[in-house]
Amino acid sequence: MGRTAVKLEGFKEFEAKLKKNVKLEDVKAVVQYHGSEMQQTAQIVCPRDTGNLAGSITLELTNGGMAAEVAPHTNYAGYVEWGTRFMDAQPYIRPAYLQQSKRFKDDLSKLCK
Repeated sequence: MGRTAVKLEGFKEFEAKLKKNVKLEDVKAVVQYHGSEMQQTAQIVCPRDTGNLAGSITLELTNGGMAAEVAPHTNYAGYVEWGTRFMDAQPYIRPAYLQQSKRFKDDLSKLCK
């Protein structure tokens, strides 16, 4: 199964405003913190049989630390997240993202003030 992407619109404008108002190291710290929190939450809520799926969820900081990617690395991860015609979905990435995204946005907003 392919990856599910989340697209943030207005990121370039937001990044330009951040460059004017805050130190990029502060932004990178927020990105790393919330990426790590999302990874931990995904691992906690992930369904477990063997623990292989939860153990495969990694955090990768990209774009010079300005982006974080939390993703599982098993060939069946998408089937668990989205379900199949034989199995109900057992979401673990989406709930982790939804939980963390508001906190992440709030912390970035605090940096802009």
